Order: sequence, then structure tokens, then C-alpha cells
Amino acid sequence: MTSSVPTTPESVRRQAAESAAKRRKRARSVTIRWRRRTLLALYLVFVMLPIYWLLNLSFQTNSEILGTFSFWPQNFTAANYVRIFTDSNWYMGYVNSLAYVLMNMLISISVALPAAYAFSRFKFIGDKHLFFWLLTNLMAPPAVFLLPYFQLYYSVGLFDTHIAVALAHCLFNIPLAVWILEGFMSSVPKEVDETAYIDGYSFPRFFVTIFLPMIRSGIGVTLFFLFMFSWVELLLSRTLTATKAQPIASIMTRTSTASGIDWGTLAAAGVLTIIPGIVVVYFVRNHIAKGFALGRT
Repeated sequence: MTSSVPTTPESVRRQAAESAAKRRKRARSVTIRWRRRTLLALYLVFVMLPIYWLLNLSFQTNSEILGTFSFWPQNFTAANYVRIFTDSNWYMGYVNSLAYVLMNMLISISVALPAAYAFSRFKFIGDKHLFFWLLTNLMAPPAVFLLPYFQLYYSVGLFDTHIAVALAHCLFNIPLAVWILEGFMSSVPKEVDETAYIDGYSFPRFFVTIFLPMIRSGIGVTLFFLFMFSWVELLLSRTLTATKAQPIASIMTRTSTASGIDWGTLAAAGVLTIIPGIVVVYFVRNHIAKGFALGRT
């Protein structure tokens, strides 16, 4: 089968116009593609520049930070990190923060899972009002609950303990967890529950072995948000602790001394503070991608 060759002037002009249009379309698509890549590269530089600058400052001395402006350390030093890992006031801040964050995540997810299941599967008097009341806790700033928490914990002897901060964060994290998980659970058909009961599954066995694996993406998203709120929250964790359970965020705000602010150590502490968030995102990255596509978030 041979291709036909245009013989008339009109067909020649038409074919030439079509070829020119295809070339312009290809050139336009290439231009658009490079424009998108350029914008993406600029956005990544804009986002990553503060992190790089923080890393850059963490390997400089205070005199270099205050005296020069450089894109990389002129006199590379790891003394700032050495101080953090050898000074108990610093590294215990990370231990304290991880302790109450993990406690809060465990308490919040344990309470939110059955609560979200009840909201997604059952209808009862005042269910929508109760659900809305839970969400109103997220609308109030932590400073509103600061004085009641402080007075209560000081009276019962929980002041300056890890469980005090963990329980205080539950006021915000449990409603958030219930809200996210209820969306995932509502997307699971109720026929799954009924089929499991017909097959002889008890509720605990069904809930753990069948239902929870079906919403593991939602659990991953929920744990991500629980960790992030507790890890970066400062007001409650700083006020409800003094020395024994002081978090790293609180220690970083007290680096000012008679000789000034220790900028290098503060930058190194900031870099180490970012690492736990990166680790959490790495382990739940697949669940987060699915959760943002399927869940309430």
C-alpha cells in the first residue's frame, strides 16, 4: 500500500499547512514542558532553601554566622552537634518530646478507632451534635485550655510529666483522629461487617483482622497528623513542664545567655528536630498518598 502524493496546488498547500501546524504544536508542547520543569525547579529551590540554610548554619561557629555571609561553611565544624549529643539538657529534650508524642499517638488512636467506628456504623440520638462538638475542640487555640490544665495537673501531681503533655494533646488529637478515621470507615460497605458476623467472627476478631487492614491507609494518615501536631506544639508542652519532661521545642527557645544567642547550636538542634518528621513521612508515605485520595482529608 503506497501513500498518495498530492498533485494539485490546493492539496500541496493543505499538507504544508498541516505539517506546519504539527511542528508548532510540538514546539509549543516542548515549551510548556520546559516551563513547567523550570517552575517546579524554582519552587523546590524556594522550599528547600531555608532547610539548606539551617543545615549550613549548623556547621558554622557563632563568629562566622555573625561576621560573614556564605553559602557554605568556611570553617567547617561539628562542635554544635557534639554539644547537643553530650549535653543532657539538649539530648533529653528529644527523648522527652518523643516520649510524650508516642504516648499521645497510642492513646489517641486507641480512643479514636472505636469512636470513629461508632460514628460511621450506628445512628443514635445526638450523634451529629456530638460529632460536631468534638470538632469544635479543634477551633479553639491551645491557650484557652492552658490555665485549667496547669491548675489541674499541679493539683493532682502530674505537672512536669510526660503523661501530662500527652493527655493535654489528646484534647485536640482525638477529635482530629475521629474525624479522619470516620471518613475512611464510612467508605467501607456495611456488608463487610454483616458477612463477617455470618461467618462467625466475633467483633474484636473482625475489627482487628479484617476491618483495620482495610483502613490502614487512614490509620497511616491519622498517625502522621497526630505526630505532627504533638511534635511541633509548643505552648502546652512548655507550660506543663519544667525540668524533667521539658521538650526540645522549649529548650530551643531558651538558648539566650549572657554572651548572646548560641546560633550554631540552635541551628543544629533545628536540623535534628526535622529528622523525626522525615522518618515518619518515609514510613507512612504510601498510606499518606492513598489517604489524601480516598479519605476525608
